[in-house]
Amino acid sequence: MTQKFDVVVIGAGPGGYVAAIKAAQLGLTTACIEKYTDKEGKLALGGTCLNVGCIPSKALLDSSWKFHEAQDGFAIHGISTGDVKMDVPAMVGRKANIVKNLTSGVATLFKANGVTSIQGHGKLLMGKKVEVTKPDGSVEVIEAENVILAPGSRPIDIPPAPVDQNVIVDSTGALEFQTVPKRLGVIGAGVIGLELGSVWSRLGAQVTVLEALDTFLMAADAAVSKEALKTLTKQGLDIKLGARVTGSKVNGEEVVVTYTDTNGEQTITFDKLIVAVGRRPVTTDLLAADSGVEIDERGFIAVDDQCATAVPGVFAIGDVVRGMMLAHKASEEGIMVVERIKGHKAQMNYDLIPSVIYTHPEIAWVGKTEQALKAEGVEVNVGTFPFAASGRAMAANDTGGFVKVIADAKTDRVLGVHVIGPSAAELVQQGAIGMEFGTSAEDLGMMVFSHPTLSEALHEAALAVNGGAIHVANRKKR
Repeated sequence: MTQKFDVVVIGAGPGGYVAAIKAAQLGLTTACIEKYTDKEGKLALGGTCLNVGCIPSKALLDSSWKFHEAQDGFAIHGISTGDVKMDVPAMVGRKANIVKNLTSGVATLFKANGVTSIQGHGKLLMGKKVEVTKPDGSVEVIEAENVILAPGSRPIDIPPAPVDQNVIVDSTGALEFQTVPKRLGVIGAGVIGLELGSVWSRLGAQVTVLEALDTFLMAADAAVSKEALKTLTKQGLDIKLGARVTGSKVNGEEVVVTYTDTNGEQTITFDKLIVAVGRRPVTTDLLAADSGVEIDERGFIAVDDQCATAVPGVFAIGDVVRGMMLAHKASEEGIMVVERIKGHKAQMNYDLIPSVIYTHPEIAWVGKTEQALKAEGVEVNVGTFPFAASGRAMAANDTGGFVKVIADAKTDRVLGVHVIGPSAAELVQQGAIGMEFGTSAEDLGMMVFSHPTLSEALHEAALAVNGGAIHVANRKKR
């Protein structure tokens, strides 16, 4: 007998598994199909984020920063540590344990909420039927009232540097190094490249980042990207802008990379090379030719503002649709879709999705940049506050960076919050909450912030928008 469900989700990443749990919570019979397996060959839920993306990279970032602090940052606190060493396999093992705990946790949540977990490859057929190819090769077809496509994304491959997961690796391979490479190359100065480059640089690798664009962190506010480039360079990352990789040749356990810049053709040799030039949607064998779902020339599934495809009852979320490839964006899309399936009037505010880079200092922003607003002809007032003037940051010996608040000059409504510094992700989220409710800079300035906290930097930046900052000199109005 063919199984039937109210909702069938293809993909158990942060979009898919959240959608499945929410659907079950709303009383919908729900199945979630996932094919990814761990090194032991067992089903591993959680998608790229939990298994080989957000979570494991943050584990390595945290471990490597603690090593850096123990080696170079404790003396100022009066702490003597002696000769500090890093056991790389132990660090990677800790990361693996965190991943295992979280992925098994998703399985537990499925069971607790009544989600049917199905292992295999899901493919959408005509009429909202889903074909599941099991690990043993057997095929089953299940029926659904609604289908949510959440297959996620994978690293982009580039012909000049074919990944072998030995000398030339992608972001997944870069999480598994068992020793610190002496010379590490990174292609791409985006979120992934900077985070992974930071991990291995802190542990002693000589890191060179090759970025084809002439502008560093183009999506970030110009003041933030300028500060980030200065800080990361000071930390030891050799970031080469306008460096377009044209070829590579593996010689034993090293790789010679050829690139072009303003000085012409250059070559550089690395022990390991990370290719981190972005990600692309996974749609391979996802849709039958007569499924009715449309895919554009870049592989993205066409959807409307509520993630509905052209086929009634079929939705797509996360990395496989338009917008930023972010786990939190995928999760909220999953919830929105399920709420709409249930008949609720749910929607998402795509203008207020925070972006975070977990280097140290952290880099985060929400809303629009100053340059984007000025390009649109919007007159703005800007307030900034440096962490160097924050008592809490001084106490923690973490005073790099600043908070920047941008407000409409006519209405005082906050249009952007940009932070580089300690706990940037958390501070930006505070800004996002306020912006969701249409806060003005004056509103933020009138709120009581506990002392001493890093959050006070957001408070002071908001005050500075209108020339009222207390703990830093205010800019003169033009």
